[in-house]
Amino acid sequence: MLVETPSFRREGGEPLEVLSRVFGFAAFRGLQDAAISQVMTGGDALVLMPTGGGKSLCYQIPALCRPGMGLVVSPLIALMDDQVAALRQLGVNAAALHSELSPEDAPRVKADFAAGRLDLLYVSPERLLSPGMLDRLGRQQISVIAIDEAHCVSQWGHEFRPEYRALAGLPQALPGVPRIALTATADPRTRVDILQALAMPEAEVLAASFHRPNLHIAAKPKASELGQLTDMLGRHKAGGGASIVYCGSRNKTERIARSLRERDWPAIVFHAGISPLEKRAALARFRSGEPVVVVATIAFGMGIDRPDVRIVVHLDMPDSPEGYYQQIGRAGRDGEPAQTLLLYGGEDIARARHWLDVSTAPPAQKKVMGQRLESMIALTDTTGCRTRALLACFGETLGQDCGHCDNCRTPIATFDGTIAAQKALSAIYRTGQRFGAMHIVSVLRGKQTDMVTRHQHDRLPLYGIGKEHPEGFWRSVIRQLVSRGALQTGEGEYATLALNEAVARPILRGEQKLMLREDAVDPVAGSGRAGAGRAPRERGDAAREMAASDLGGDALLRFETLREWRREEARTQSVPPYVIFHDSVLRDIASQHPADLAALGQVKGVGASKLERYGPQVLASLKG
Repeated sequence: MLVETPSFRREGGEPLEVLSRVFGFAAFRGLQDAAISQVMTGGDALVLMPTGGGKSLCYQIPALCRPGMGLVVSPLIALMDDQVAALRQLGVNAAALHSELSPEDAPRVKADFAAGRLDLLYVSPERLLSPGMLDRLGRQQISVIAIDEAHCVSQWGHEFRPEYRALAGLPQALPGVPRIALTATADPRTRVDILQALAMPEAEVLAASFHRPNLHIAAKPKASELGQLTDMLGRHKAGGGASIVYCGSRNKTERIARSLRERDWPAIVFHAGISPLEKRAALARFRSGEPVVVVATIAFGMGIDRPDVRIVVHLDMPDSPEGYYQQIGRAGRDGEPAQTLLLYGGEDIARARHWLDVSTAPPAQKKVMGQRLESMIALTDTTGCRTRALLACFGETLGQDCGHCDNCRTPIATFDGTIAAQKALSAIYRTGQRFGAMHIVSVLRGKQTDMVTRHQHDRLPLYGIGKEHPEGFWRSVIRQLVSRGALQTGEGEYATLALNEAVARPILRGEQKLMLREDAVDPVAGSGRAGAGRAPRERGDAAREMAASDLGGDALLRFETLREWRREEARTQSVPPYVIFHDSVLRDIASQHPADLAALGQVKGVGASKLERYGPQVLASLKG
């Protein structure tokens, strides 16, 4: 219920004085001063600041300093209520007008609005555009119009909401009122679209760095999701605060939350399928300050204001860097260190590409979706600073490595992938730069497909030039070339590959040595280097590698985990990996997923001696 709050607006004041008197800060941070000055002089602004960067002050201060009432357009009721509650604690007469107001509060808000007693009014775009609302606003003096979460207006944004597009008509309904659009998530394409969609051609664009040094970013292949999750939660339990675990489906949130509760973790579920009562209860518990673990879909999204979220884990790969950045941005809003972990696998990529293929989005939008998906995949593959790679997706260059992402803390092993890169780039160029990764891999491996035959690519001199490596090797090489900027997915509807000549040319000419992730190396290479120290193959090894690449999501991840263990064991013993276990054996282990030594001993190719020698290590690897 709303409590009586004196109207602050009658006193007015200068921005710095209001900042001190009302909000208790001595000075503005970053671009706040520039944004506020732009609005105070009647100009429009597009403000891009990371989560926790103080965006709200950029419109709250002008609303309290300029004559009239501030109007804030916000997409979520929870976000409105949180901000209204915080402002009213400061003595600001703010209110939100939405469908979930209590019978006691609704008449009071409407009366205060009609009487001009409000300092700020928060509304959804739907409510703002409802019959008669703009007429009622037109009878009042409006100090500023703030459009929060402005990326929702962009068709390129990851959370596009069509109703936001109608906000372009606000200057006609409320002429002469400065507008300020704000977002924590917008790449260069989205920024341009925001300005066009809101009809703000003269707006000053103020973009702060998206770098948040307190976020420690990590990404790992999926092995044992629940084990990896509980390990993450356990290692950082002493830090207190809340944790958010994002899943790709409602069923998975229910399953993971149930498993966590069975292990005495205080887990709650949040997704679009739970009832309004359950949503309110979940949000109330999250906001209470207790150390809960929220297991959610992306429905648990914008407006998450809790400052002490210490951990954000993705159990499924997001489909864009924008969505990923916004979701991890909910951690560490208090500026204290926070941990993020992304678990990814082949099943994620296959699922995302499938949904892209069946999407009914317009071709231009579908192309952008494909580009962003490939950028997200490349982000998981990068060998360098992961923070730098993420910021590059937003057009920002970080001057030096962050020093605290997983790749900076523990540099990963690499190999000289120059020749492999040259082969991949040549295949893309010789096939016309208009095909996707699947087709390029088929050409490199000499695989006969309908598309290869139809385009006569089996007649190219380079057809089969990479047949010594399995499909997974070439997919990883291509993804890494995308992440390095040598390839772009900018042509065609289905994320087709094209060369970025400025980066690709030195590689093709041999003028630049290219180091790639060692996880792209053919697993039978005894030295761990592509094309070096390769052990003789037994007849049929290539077929088994192809079969391994057909393993499903979790089984494929178990297979890769076992190969990594085998590689390290082989190095320790200075023996070829295949003398420990053949790929065919590892594939059967990954597929059958034995839970104990007895079950492991039943797998063809293990035997009593290897069971005794390697059994405990294999089971430990399977358990993650």
